[in-house]
Amino acid sequence: MKLVQKHLLKGTRVFEIADDSIHVRIRTLFKEEKSTVLLSMLNPEPTANGPWLEFHSRIKRHPLLTLYRDKPDSEAFARFVDELKRRAREEYDAFAGLRPGARSAGFAANSYEDPPEFGEPRKARGKPVSAESIDSSIRMLREHMDIAEIDTLLEALEALKAEPENESSFDRLVTAFDELGPRQGAVLTYAPYVTILLSDDPFGY
Repeated sequence: MKLVQKHLLKGTRVFEIADDSIHVRIRTLFKEEKSTVLLSMLNPEPTANGPWLEFHSRIKRHPLLTLYRDKPDSEAFARFVDELKRRAREEYDAFAGLRPGARSAGFAANSYEDPPEFGEPRKARGKPVSAESIDSSIRMLREHMDIAEIDTLLEALEALKAEPENESSFDRLVTAFDELGPRQGAVLTYAPYVTILLSDDPFGY
Protein backbone atom coordinates (compact mmCIF):
# COMPACT_ATOMS: atom_id res chain seq x y z
CA MET A 1 0.00 0.00 0.00
CA LYS A 2 1.38 3.40 -0.98
CA LEU A 3 0.74 7.01 -0.01
CA VAL A 4 2.12 9.90 -2.08
CA GLN A 5 2.14 13.39 -0.58
CA LYS A 6 3.25 16.51 -2.45
CA HIS A 7 4.15 19.92 -1.06
CA LEU A 8 5.15 22.97 -3.08
CA LEU A 9 8.15 23.78 -0.87
CA LYS A 10 8.99 20.47 0.83
CA GLY A 11 8.80 18.25 -2.24
CA THR A 12 7.29 14.79 -2.59
CA ARG A 13 7.04 12.14 0.11
CA VAL A 14 6.26 8.54 -0.80
CA PHE A 15 5.38 6.00 1.89
CA GLU A 16 5.02 2.34 0.91
CA ILE A 17 4.10 -0.53 3.23
CA ALA A 18 5.81 -3.75 2.14
CA ASP A 19 6.11 -6.95 4.15
CA ASP A 20 7.39 -6.08 7.65
CA SER A 21 8.58 -2.56 6.80
CA ILE A 22 7.55 0.83 5.49
CA HIS A 23 9.78 2.39 2.85
CA VAL A 24 10.06 6.17 2.74
CA ARG A 25 11.34 8.30 -0.13
CA ILE A 26 11.55 12.07 0.21
CA ARG A 27 12.43 13.98 -2.94
CA THR A 28 13.04 17.72 -3.03
CA LEU A 29 14.46 20.00 -5.70
CA PHE A 30 18.03 19.43 -4.54
CA LYS A 31 18.17 15.91 -3.06
CA GLU A 32 16.47 12.59 -2.51
CA GLU A 33 16.45 10.64 0.75
CA LYS A 34 15.44 7.03 1.27
CA SER A 35 14.87 5.13 4.49
CA THR A 36 13.20 1.98 5.78
CA VAL A 37 11.48 1.55 9.14
CA LEU A 38 10.48 -1.79 10.67
CA LEU A 39 6.75 -1.73 11.38
CA SER A 40 7.33 -3.52 14.69
CA MET A 41 9.27 -0.47 15.91
CA LEU A 42 6.30 1.88 15.48
CA ASN A 43 3.92 2.88 18.23
CA PRO A 44 0.61 2.23 16.41
CA GLU A 45 -1.05 5.26 18.00
CA PRO A 46 0.16 8.40 16.16
CA THR A 47 0.37 11.90 17.57
CA ALA A 48 -1.04 15.01 15.90
CA ASN A 49 1.45 17.86 15.75
CA GLY A 50 0.07 20.86 13.90
CA PRO A 51 -0.18 19.97 10.18
CA TRP A 52 1.65 16.68 10.81
CA LEU A 53 0.75 13.22 12.03
CA GLU A 54 3.71 11.55 13.72
CA PHE A 55 4.34 7.86 14.37
CA HIS A 56 6.83 7.52 17.21
CA SER A 57 9.20 4.73 18.12
CA ARG A 58 8.11 2.23 20.78
CA ILE A 59 11.58 2.40 22.28
CA LYS A 60 12.66 6.03 22.06
CA ARG A 61 10.11 8.80 22.12
CA HIS A 62 10.90 10.47 18.83
CA PRO A 63 8.99 10.34 15.53
CA LEU A 64 10.09 7.75 12.99
CA LEU A 65 7.47 8.78 10.43
CA THR A 66 5.99 12.21 9.78
CA LEU A 67 3.01 12.52 7.43
CA TYR A 68 1.13 15.57 6.19
CA ARG A 69 -2.38 15.33 7.59
CA ASP A 70 -5.20 14.70 5.06
CA LYS A 71 -2.92 14.63 1.99
CA PRO A 72 -3.45 13.86 -0.85
CA ASP A 73 -7.04 13.84 0.45
CA SER A 74 -8.69 12.97 3.75
CA GLU A 75 -10.12 9.64 2.55
CA ALA A 76 -6.90 8.26 1.08
CA PHE A 77 -4.95 9.50 4.10
CA ALA A 78 -7.33 7.83 6.57
CA ARG A 79 -7.16 4.51 4.70
CA PHE A 80 -3.38 4.54 4.72
CA VAL A 81 -3.12 5.48 8.39
CA ASP A 82 -5.60 2.78 9.41
CA GLU A 83 -3.62 0.18 7.47
CA LEU A 84 -0.33 1.40 8.92
CA LYS A 85 -1.68 1.16 12.46
CA ARG A 86 -3.04 -2.34 11.83
CA ARG A 87 0.21 -3.59 10.32
CA ALA A 88 2.30 -2.03 13.10
CA ARG A 89 0.25 -3.98 15.66
CA GLU A 90 0.50 -7.21 13.68
CA GLU A 91 4.24 -6.99 13.21
CA TYR A 92 4.82 -6.23 16.88
CA ASP A 93 2.64 -9.19 17.82
CA ALA A 94 4.81 -11.29 15.51
CA PHE A 95 7.93 -10.13 17.35
CA ALA A 96 6.35 -10.91 20.71
CA GLY A 97 5.11 -14.29 19.50
CA LEU A 98 1.49 -13.44 20.24
CA ARG A 99 -0.06 -15.02 17.16
CA PRO A 100 0.35 -18.44 15.47
CA GLY A 101 2.93 -18.60 12.73
CA ALA A 102 4.52 -15.39 13.98
CA ARG A 103 7.90 -14.45 12.56
CA SER A 104 10.61 -12.18 13.89
CA ALA A 105 12.18 -9.94 11.24
CA GLY A 106 12.11 -12.77 8.76
CA PHE A 107 14.29 -15.12 10.82
CA ALA A 108 12.66 -18.49 11.30
CA ALA A 109 14.79 -19.18 14.35
CA ASN A 110 12.87 -16.55 16.28
CA SER A 111 9.37 -17.46 15.12
CA TYR A 112 6.72 -19.17 17.21
CA GLU A 113 3.98 -21.64 16.43
CA ASP A 114 2.38 -20.74 19.74
CA PRO A 115 2.90 -17.90 22.22
CA PRO A 116 6.43 -18.17 23.64
CA GLU A 117 7.06 -20.01 26.88
CA PHE A 118 9.43 -18.23 29.20
CA GLY A 119 9.38 -20.89 31.91
CA GLU A 120 9.58 -19.26 35.30
CA PRO A 121 8.84 -15.56 34.67
CA ARG A 122 11.79 -13.33 35.39
CA LYS A 123 11.30 -9.61 35.43
CA ALA A 124 13.21 -6.57 34.20
CA ARG A 125 11.14 -3.56 35.15
CA GLY A 126 8.02 -5.71 35.07
CA LYS A 127 8.88 -7.50 31.81
CA PRO A 128 9.41 -11.27 31.42
CA VAL A 129 12.99 -11.92 30.35
CA SER A 130 13.92 -14.99 28.32
CA ALA A 131 17.60 -15.90 28.62
CA GLU A 132 17.17 -18.16 25.57
CA SER A 133 15.88 -15.27 23.45
CA ILE A 134 18.72 -13.05 24.63
CA ASP A 135 21.24 -15.75 23.71
CA SER A 136 19.66 -16.06 20.24
CA SER A 137 19.89 -12.27 19.82
CA ILE A 138 23.57 -12.29 20.79
CA ARG A 139 24.33 -15.01 18.24
CA MET A 140 22.51 -13.18 15.44
CA LEU A 141 24.28 -9.91 16.21
CA ARG A 142 27.70 -11.58 16.28
CA GLU A 143 26.99 -13.28 12.97
CA HIS A 144 25.61 -10.31 11.03
CA MET A 145 27.18 -7.17 12.51
CA ASP A 146 30.61 -5.73 13.21
CA ILE A 147 31.26 -6.77 16.80
CA ALA A 148 33.56 -3.83 17.41
CA GLU A 149 30.68 -1.41 16.75
CA ILE A 150 28.30 -3.07 19.21
CA ASP A 151 30.65 -4.51 21.83
CA THR A 152 29.07 -2.49 24.66
CA LEU A 153 25.60 -3.72 23.70
CA LEU A 154 26.77 -7.32 23.53
CA GLU A 155 28.33 -7.04 26.97
CA ALA A 156 25.07 -5.61 28.32
CA LEU A 157 23.06 -8.46 26.79
CA GLU A 158 25.44 -11.02 28.27
CA ALA A 159 25.05 -9.41 31.69
CA LEU A 160 21.26 -9.41 31.45
CA LYS A 161 21.25 -13.04 30.29
CA ALA A 162 23.29 -14.00 33.33
CA GLU A 163 21.15 -11.97 35.75
CA PRO A 164 17.67 -11.37 34.27
CA GLU A 165 16.35 -9.96 37.55
CA ASN A 166 19.17 -7.47 38.03
CA GLU A 167 17.88 -3.91 37.58
CA SER A 168 21.35 -2.52 36.91
CA SER A 169 21.83 -5.03 34.08
CA PHE A 170 18.65 -3.77 32.45
CA ASP A 171 19.76 -0.13 32.90
CA ARG A 172 23.07 -1.07 31.30
CA LEU A 173 21.23 -2.45 28.26
CA VAL A 174 19.14 0.71 27.91
CA THR A 175 22.25 2.90 28.03
CA ALA A 176 24.14 0.74 25.54
CA PHE A 177 21.24 0.83 23.09
CA ASP A 178 20.86 4.60 23.40
CA GLU A 179 24.53 5.02 22.52
CA LEU A 180 24.23 3.05 19.27
CA GLY A 181 22.88 6.01 17.29
CA PRO A 182 22.16 5.08 13.64
CA ARG A 183 23.09 1.45 14.29
CA GLN A 184 19.92 0.93 16.33
CA GLY A 185 17.88 -0.05 13.27
CA ALA A 186 20.33 -2.77 12.24
CA VAL A 187 20.43 -4.14 15.77
CA LEU A 188 16.65 -4.41 15.91
CA THR A 189 16.60 -6.10 12.51
CA TYR A 190 18.87 -8.93 13.67
CA ALA A 191 17.81 -8.94 17.33
CA PRO A 192 14.08 -8.14 17.41
CA TYR A 193 13.83 -9.40 20.99
CA VAL A 194 15.59 -6.20 22.04
CA THR A 195 12.46 -4.36 20.89
CA ILE A 196 10.39 -6.35 23.37
CA LEU A 197 12.83 -5.75 26.22
CA LEU A 198 13.05 -2.01 25.74
CA SER A 199 9.47 -1.13 24.83
CA ASP A 200 7.36 0.46 27.56
CA ASP A 201 4.64 -2.18 27.29
CA PRO A 202 5.80 -5.31 25.47
CA PHE A 203 2.43 -7.09 25.47
CA GLY A 204 0.05 -4.19 24.92
CA TYR A 205 -0.45 -0.86 23.27
